[in-house]
Amino acid sequence: MKLQNRHLLGLDGMSKEDISAILDTAVLFKEVLERPIKKVPPLQGKTIVNLFFESSTRTRISFELAERRLSADVVTFSTAGSSVSKGETLKDTARNIEAMKIDMVVIRHPAPGASHFLSRVVDANVINAGDGGHEHPTQGLLDMFTLRDKYGRLENLKVCIVGDITHSRVARSNIYGLTTMGAEVSVCGPATLIPRDIEKLGVKVFHRLEDVVQDVDVINVLRIQLERQESGLFPSLREYHRYFGVTKEKVSKASKPITIMHPGPINRDVELSADLADSEHSVILQQVTNGVAVRMAVLYLLGTSN
Repeated sequence: MKLQNRHLLGLDGMSKEDISAILDTAVLFKEVLERPIKKVPPLQGKTIVNLFFESSTRTRISFELAERRLSADVVTFSTAGSSVSKGETLKDTARNIEAMKIDMVVIRHPAPGASHFLSRVVDANVINAGDGGHEHPTQGLLDMFTLRDKYGRLENLKVCIVGDITHSRVARSNIYGLTTMGAEVSVCGPATLIPRDIEKLGVKVFHRLEDVVQDVDVINVLRIQLERQESGLFPSLREYHRYFGVTKEKVSKASKPITIMHPGPINRDVELSADLADSEHSVILQQVTNGVAVRMAVLYLLGTSN
């Protein structure tokens, strides 16, 4: 299998065929991860650099593990104490690293579009591990993989994303990917945290969680970034939890079991109650496991297509 693009910069515009190819390949790698020996040789001799300009323990470790499982040589580049902190530009950093003859770059950066810029100035394959409030494509892919693994399909699946949609790269990648694959997507949250005209992306908008639970199969709960409260976008964490916190009490009013997702880390008893996060309806730990398989699939498909 070969993807149409040599980079993974986002799910906006990615074809159904490419998404399916990644998800199908991830099935094979999930089987590899269940073996006693979890290492395979497809990327032996390839060098992958992880450029993380933002701290993200979960995503970084997931990518590093996926890279090592594929037998790649891995270098993780931290901005702390580096030339970046002394004023070196992203372009200079990338070109200096590429001069070391690397094959792939995984980048996480606070600026939207950083991965797109990088793909234009280096010859290596570029994978976006999150760029500002733009996209987080591998999170979107692992969420879709988790749902397809549970339900056997994505088409006509009803998924509601709850929380801070405006600032969420996870929400964007999920919306682009799920709608492409035929799912019915809605969003729910305070009006101050939902972008204007988001309906143009093919989603429904709700401002009451009670209006959502009767009709959905899945609720994907977004982490509330606590600094948003300081911006006055919602009155208090207590008020947010009261109206938009996903709890067992609210979900119990549904006519059928609802699958609970969360990209992590969780603010327990803020956006998601602790008992629901740990319940049989939660697939949060499966998301973490599936993240390694999906990232292995992406790395393999890009790294072996040159």
